[in-house]
Amino acid sequence: MNLSYFIAKRISFRKTGGFSSTIHLIAVGSLALGLAVSILSFMVLGGFQKTVANKVYGFTGQYQVQRFTMSNAFEESPFSLQSDFAQNYSQIPVIDRVQSFAHKAALIKGDQEVEGVLMKGVGQDFDTLTFKNYLKEGRLIRIPEEGTSNELMVSSVIANRLQLKVGDRIILYFVQDPPRYRRVELVGIYETYLENFDEKIIIGELQTIRNLNGWAKDEIGGLEIFVNKKPTRKVFETIEENLDLDLKLIDSQDKFLEIFDWLKLLDTNVYVFIGLIGFVAIFNMAAILFILIMERTQMIGLLKALGARNQQIRKIFFWNGMRILGRGLLIGNAIGLGFGIFQDLFHLIPLDPESYYMSYVPIDWNWPIFIAINIGIAALTAAVLWIPVLVISRVNPIQSIRFD
Repeated sequence: MNLSYFIAKRISFRKTGGFSSTIHLIAVGSLALGLAVSILSFMVLGGFQKTVANKVYGFTGQYQVQRFTMSNAFEESPFSLQSDFAQNYSQIPVIDRVQSFAHKAALIKGDQEVEGVLMKGVGQDFDTLTFKNYLKEGRLIRIPEEGTSNELMVSSVIANRLQLKVGDRIILYFVQDPPRYRRVELVGIYETYLENFDEKIIIGELQTIRNLNGWAKDEIGGLEIFVNKKPTRKVFETIEENLDLDLKLIDSQDKFLEIFDWLKLLDTNVYVFIGLIGFVAIFNMAAILFILIMERTQMIGLLKALGARNQQIRKIFFWNGMRILGRGLLIGNAIGLGFGIFQDLFHLIPLDPESYYMSYVPIDWNWPIFIAINIGIAALTAAVLWIPVLVISRVNPIQSIRFD
């Protein structure tokens, strides 16, 4: 066995209740706490970003295809489902699915109040499985193959403002020339906790908008595209190059820029926070090792008097620090990952949905990030460990043996 490692093993974590044992425990605790907090910070940050992004994507898709228009109105110019892209999108590998839609401005009338809204019409390809996650009361609208069912879903925000409940028959007034109206039945109330959707979007049938606008049966306002990869510039360009000349591709991150810029800003806050934690933990490690060296001054002097080289003695304290590091990483991972598992399974920490857009703290299992944190802390700590052991070369054997 390596002599330096053997001595390091003998002097570390001695169960004597003495000063050295206490210092070792403090070192392990500070390192474990720093690692656990770092892992949990990235878990919560990733979970928060992914939850908010998925809410946006689940409502609009990662991308939307619309017809080119010079107008800034809420309503889209129609294009046909017989277009080349609509017929051949399944041949583009990055596209998972698409769903058709159209928007139309309207006024919704309650018993005492009137609210301006934007009706989103959906068709037979509407992803009811995903949207069911947002359903709070009632059921999803039924979309018949022929005709219209005149059913509607509204957000809980709109329902509360207008004092609406499931089963109510309400009137929608559509803004056009001449104005037209439809009597519809409220069959469901949804809630995403995102103001961009909950405060203005109601869900109805695409065929209703076709009838109001005089569109053909195969005309739509746009296509929402859901991809099977992380939305990047390369994915955007892959889809864009397959579009018809009169169509344009819109990125949801650009359309809802305020939401995604806010999510990116959170990255900076977490990185600064993690940097401060890492600096404190590594600084504590170096300071504690320096204290251990000072406590072992007599042992250092005795080893030198017996002929040990400075390099051998340095390795004793380096291995001592590595043992502390190993235990700190083990305990830190156990605390961080363990708490993450419990939060993910049991939602121990709740949140106010009106402020945070979700009802509990979400967890994201980003294993490459966790591994990178462990490697980074281990590498930096191992490098810093060499700083305090340099003082060993200055220890005088005679004076150190007399040291008390």
